Amino acid sequence: MRRSGQLSRLIGTRVWLYIGHMVTTVFVCMLALSVISMAVAKEKEASATTVDSGSFGVFNGEHRVATETFTIAQGPEGSIVSSEFKSEQGEQKAEQSSRLVLTPSVELREYTWKELLPEKNQVTVTPNESFLIEHFSTGDKQHEQNFLLPASTTILDDYSFIQREVLAWKYLHTACKSEKGSLGCPKGQKTAFGTLNPHARSSMPVTIEYGGVEKLMIRGKQQDLSKFTLHAETGDWAYWLDEQLKVVRLQSEGGVEVVRD
Repeated sequence: MRRSGQLSRLIGTRVWLYIGHMVTTVFVCMLALSVISMAVAKEKEASATTVDSGSFGVFNGEHRVATETFTIAQGPEGSIVSSEFKSEQGEQKAEQSSRLVLTPSVELREYTWKELLPEKNQVTVTPNESFLIEHFSTGDKQHEQNFLLPASTTILDDYSFIQREVLAWKYLHTACKSEKGSLGCPKGQKTAFGTLNPHARSSMPVTIEYGGVEKLMIRGKQQDLSKFTLHAETGDWAYWLDEQLKVVRLQSEGGVEVVRD
């Protein structure tokens, strides 16, 4: 009986040692997989190419009231549009950022908007089958709102003007053809797009219209720019793209002007 008890304890000890060894092995494997995943993610991020970056000055009349700094990066996994908006008028300060992640087919993967000043708020939008789900906070409370919109919906937030450039590229891909180095867009051609404004938690259809090539003075230099007009319920925006198809100027019906630095 004594030998039987000793044998049982010996077997139990070895079993627990074996289980401990297996748990340690699994933990090490999980840690290794995590490190590999992080390395792969960093490699994918490093392989992304910056296709546009810079800043916009926002003017009300002759006064510069805000600055938006932006970057558009494209890679095998899609595109990332990052933006930071800052405004300072006396004691009134505003600061917010956004990150728009798109698939290679330019569908929404995730959108994040953060406000740091004058208050702290955050909004996240992700697709879920035929819905876009917006998670937002008001104070300490978390909320959720569903929009019956597809992942192809264009994000057009209030203070991210670089998102208008993404919409212009969508228009060029949809309505225009490359003809001997020119845009090949029929003048007056209108194309409708569905949009979502996460900041305002509202959706609306907009129309983009091509207005032809115009000569404009930008920073004292005359340039040939392609004009587009965004028609929306909240008002129209005119904007101009250069030969590299980058937005250099936007102007609202209300007189707000946005100019690339």
